[in-house]
Amino acid sequence: SVEADIWLTPEGLLVAHDRRDLKPGRTLQSLYLDPLRARVQANGGRVYPSGPAFYLLVDVKFEAEPTYAALDKVLRQYADILTAFPAGKSEAKAVTIILSGNRAAETIAAQATRYVGIDGRPEDLDRNPPGELYPWISGNWTLLFRWRGEGAMPAAEKQRLADFVQRAHAQHRQVRFWATPENENLWRELTAADADLINTDQLDRLKTFLLSQL
Repeated sequence: SVEADIWLTPEGLLVAHDRRDLKPGRTLQSLYLDPLRARVQANGGRVYPSGPAFYLLVDVKFEAEPTYAALDKVLRQYADILTAFPAGKSEAKAVTIILSGNRAAETIAAQATRYVGIDGRPEDLDRNPPGELYPWISGNWTLLFRWRGEGAMPAAEKQRLADFVQRAHAQHRQVRFWATPENENLWRELTAADADLINTDQLDRLKTFLLSQL
């Protein structure tokens, strides 16, 4: 999984975490979708020749409705590589887009065919929307847990984490937390609880940790 933050601008959908970092030409297409398409074509229809599914998390930083309208038009140009969701079903392809941030949820849900799933929030577990519409549940770690990865994780919080993951999995959703401390203790607890994705900016360090768990 890779995350791209997008802004709607007169130049199109530009990628940057903060508005001040926007630069012409750094579009979602040029930085992500075009390279992914080239990779999929080179690898016989997959991002990794014999590897796992691939997710592109698109985090909308600008207004939800106009940004999604522009994004939807772009994604339809990449239908050959993107998972589609027609009529409440899922047709898996090489890349699955998950939409986060400012999400035009009602507009997305009303589409006959869409090319995104919605990144859900913990409260979505209570209303249990369709799994193919909300395939992920993501939560801010600092709002859900007090433990920051120092010392042993308190038993009550460990149980709360396990319950959260199990509840999401029972609804056929994957689990992700953001704002997580970047340390091996926390990664170890996420792995033990069977969390599906681990957010990190320290890719090499996380890779070393995950390989050590094999």
